[in-house]
Amino acid sequence: MKVEARPMEETEKGLKRGADIFVESLVEQGVDTIFGYPGGAVLPIYDALYRSNAPFDHVLCRHEQGLIHAAEGYARVTGKPGVVIATSGPGATNLITGITDAMMDSLPMVIFTGQVATRVIGTDAFQEADVIGLTTPITKYNYQVTSLKELPRVIKEAFHIATTGRKGPVVIDIPKNVSEEFASGTYDTTVRLPGYQPTTKPNPLQIRRLQEALSTAERPVLLAGAGVLFAEASEELRKFVKKYQLPVVTTLLGLGSFPGSDPLFLGMAGMHGTYTANMAIYECDLLINIGARFDDRLTGAVQHFAPKAKVAHIDIDPAEIGKNITTQIPVVADAKEALNALMKEEVKKKDHQDWLDHLQKKKAKYPLWYERSKESISPQWLIEQVYRISKGEAIVTTDVGQHQMWAAQFYTFDKPDKWVTSGGLGTMGFGFPAAIGAQLAKPDEMVVAIVGDGGFQMTIQELSVVKERNLPVKIIIVNNEALGMVRQWQEKFYEERYSESILQNPDFVKIAEGYGIKGYRVTKEEDVPALLEEVLYSDGPALIDCRVEKLECVYPMVAPGKGNHEMIGVTK
Repeated sequence: MKVEARPMEETEKGLKRGADIFVESLVEQGVDTIFGYPGGAVLPIYDALYRSNAPFDHVLCRHEQGLIHAAEGYARVTGKPGVVIATSGPGATNLITGITDAMMDSLPMVIFTGQVATRVIGTDAFQEADVIGLTTPITKYNYQVTSLKELPRVIKEAFHIATTGRKGPVVIDIPKNVSEEFASGTYDTTVRLPGYQPTTKPNPLQIRRLQEALSTAERPVLLAGAGVLFAEASEELRKFVKKYQLPVVTTLLGLGSFPGSDPLFLGMAGMHGTYTANMAIYECDLLINIGARFDDRLTGAVQHFAPKAKVAHIDIDPAEIGKNITTQIPVVADAKEALNALMKEEVKKKDHQDWLDHLQKKKAKYPLWYERSKESISPQWLIEQVYRISKGEAIVTTDVGQHQMWAAQFYTFDKPDKWVTSGGLGTMGFGFPAAIGAQLAKPDEMVVAIVGDGGFQMTIQELSVVKERNLPVKIIIVNNEALGMVRQWQEKFYEERYSESILQNPDFVKIAEGYGIKGYRVTKEEDVPALLEEVLYSDGPALIDCRVEKLECVYPMVAPGKGNHEMIGVTK
C-alpha cells in the first residue's frame, strides 16, 4: 500500500485519507455509538465523521471522564465494546480513570486517542502525553499507529482483543499526521495475534474432577461473579443450580446472574454481604466459583475464607486461578462452556437437605436490617421503594460508597444486566454517566442512577447530555451531606474524627433546573412513594434530591483484617 502525505484540502481520485479509512474500519466492526470529545489532534477524524454517512450516533459528553464512563455503561448492558475518542494530552489523560475502571471490571472498550505528529513525538510538543506508557499497565493491550497502512488491521485486532477471552479495554493512539495522510491500494486487515489464543472450552478432566467433588460434597456453595454475566450464562447457571439444589451467593458485580428472589439465593458475599452468604462460604466443604476473581472485598482475611472447603474455580482468565485463594480444581474456560460441560453428564446427587435447611434458618434469623428514621429518610427504605415502584425492572447504576452498598443489598436483581456499578476500582462519578450510556443502549428501558452527593458532583456536567437528548434517566441523589463511606470508616476506626468528609452541597434542584431538567427535593418518607411514582414513569430526565439520615451506616460489615465470619452489625 502506498502512503503519501498531502494537504487536508487536496483530494485525488482513488486516494483515501487516513481519517476516512478510520471511519470505514469502525463501520466494518458494526459500531453504532461513539462517545467522544474533539480536539486538535483528532480534528481530521471529526472532519471525516462530519462528511461521512456512517450510521454512528456520536455522543458529545462534557468531560472525558464522563464520556468513558458512559461508554462503560453502554458496554455493560449490551456486551458490545464501548467506543471512545479523545484528543491528545489532557484529553487522553482524562480517560485514565475510566480505562482503569474498565480493566478491573473486564468491560470491552476500544479507546482512540489522538497524538501529536510522529515527527515531534518525544519533544514535549503541545498537548503531547506518552499514552502508551501511561496505559500499558491498565489496558488489555495498546497500540500506537505510526503508519497508515497499519491502521485497518490494528482496529480489527483491537476489537477482537477487547471482546474475546477476558474482556477489557484496548487503546489505539493515532498521531495526527496518520489520520491526515492519503493512501491508495488495498489494506491488509489480517489479524496477527499468534500469542493470543484464549481458552474457552474446559479441560474434560477438570470437569470430571468437579463433578466428582459435587457428588460427594455435603455442604456445597456456588459463588457467581460477573463472568457469568459476560458469558451470557445466567440461564445455564439457573438450570445447573436447580438441578443440584445448590445454595448461591454472588459477588457485587455478579448480582443478577441468579435471581435474587429465588429461595436458593443467600445474598451478596463480602465486606457488606449478608451474614448467611458469608457464613455459607465459611462453613462449606465445596466452593464452586464461577467467574469471580476472589478480590479482597469478597474474601476478607484470606486465611479465614472458605477454610474447610475444597475450592473449584472456573474462570476465562488463567491468571486469576490460584492468585489469591488456593484452588484444588482449576477450570480455565468460558462460564457458559463450563456449565454446559458440567450438565452433559448426570452426576450422582448427594443429599444435602440438612445443609439447605441450616442455611435457610440463618437466612430467616439474620436478615438484612435497618431502623426507620424519624427525622429524615432511611436510605435502605428509599432503595426498597425504588425497587417496589420500578417493579424491579429498572437498570440501576451507581457510584461507589454507602449508596452503592444499600442499592446492592436492598434492590433485588432477578434478571441479568440490570446492575451497572464500579466494582474493582470503586470510581466516584461513575454512576450518572454510566446511566447515560445504558439509556442510549436501551432506550425503551427504565434507567435509574442512584448516586451519592459527593460522586454526583464529579460528573454533574453531563446533565447537558440528558437534556439535549431528552434521555429519560432518573437521578436519585442519596444525600447525607457527606462522603458517606469515608465518614463511616472515620466513625468506626478513627474515633469520629471526620477529617474532610462533611460536605457543603449546592442546591441540586436549582442546578437541575439550570440545565432545563425537572428537579425535586424530598425530606420526609411520607412524600417519597408518590414522588417516585410520578418521576420514574415520567418522560424525559428528572432529578430527586433525597435527604437521608446523615449518620446511617452500612451493615453488616467486615472490618479490615477480619474474616468474613467476624461481621459486625449483623443484628440490631
